Amino acid sequence: MSLQVIVGAGATGSALARLLADSGEQVRLVTRRGGGPVHPSIERVGADAADAARLAELTAGATVLFNCAMPPYDRWPTDWPPLAAALLSAAEHSGADYVMLGNTYGYGPVDGPVIEGLPLTPTSRKGQVRAQMWHDALAAHQAGRVRVTEVRASDFLGAGAYSPFTLMVGAQVLAGVPAAYPGDLDAPHSWTYTGDAARTLLAAAGNEESWGRARHVPSTTELPARQLAGCLAAAANAAAPRLRHMPLTELEEIGRTDSIMAEFPEMLYLYDRPNILDASSAIKSLGITPTPIDDVLREMAARSAAVP
Repeated sequence: MSLQVIVGAGATGSALARLLADSGEQVRLVTRRGGGPVHPSIERVGADAADAARLAELTAGATVLFNCAMPPYDRWPTDWPPLAAALLSAAEHSGADYVMLGNTYGYGPVDGPVIEGLPLTPTSRKGQVRAQMWHDALAAHQAGRVRVTEVRASDFLGAGAYSPFTLMVGAQVLAGVPAAYPGDLDAPHSWTYTGDAARTLLAAAGNEESWGRARHVPSTTELPARQLAGCLAAAANAAAPRLRHMPLTELEEIGRTDSIMAEFPEMLYLYDRPNILDASSAIKSLGITPTPIDDVLREMAARSAAVP
């Protein structure tokens, strides 16, 4: 049994904690409020992970430090830099391997499949933040101070997942109310199941080929948003979705009073065209097989039905 430290108890961080605990590892799950799954092998700790000294104490003796943190979406430029610096410092001082949960923002717009190894050329503020996090971690790796890898996911699906689809479409479809989506409803799109992201994080941490590079999470499906909404409705025995395209002007208008929605316009390049994440390398070397989309949608429907 070894100590594994996870920062962040969102859907992916919680799934990872359960995977590690069920496999016999001792897990220390760090969140601001001390939340997360209840398990005999999961120690839930309330702490500010941006406090480098405190996080170093919590990471002492750990084998791996997993960064599954997620600051508020509208505060990335201010909240991520000190948090990322504290995480990297804690990994260096403890000697733990450092595994980051990332996304595709740093690549910027890509024509064709997004493959592992593409250079990071961000065109958005949030993409610049994610790219800098990786550059800083990779520099530490190349200097021999810590071993690092980043596992990059596309938009999340699953119970408790947070993405434009779950935020603007999924909940509305399950509730039987009209929904609007600010992207091409018929463009193929890669979707990541949170459980698959957790399994990929765990596999990357145990794979020598992963250090010093990024890995992609295999996608549960590449269905366009319109078809995905229909499949979700069918899984929940809900009415056929009433789904329309949300124009940029409407999205910007909503963003004037909603700071989270105000962050989406700069990311529309991910949704107004085909967006396919190529994870063939990870599938081959890590042995990760994506969870069938029907299973993911049933999980989402069951979670919705269980919430009063």
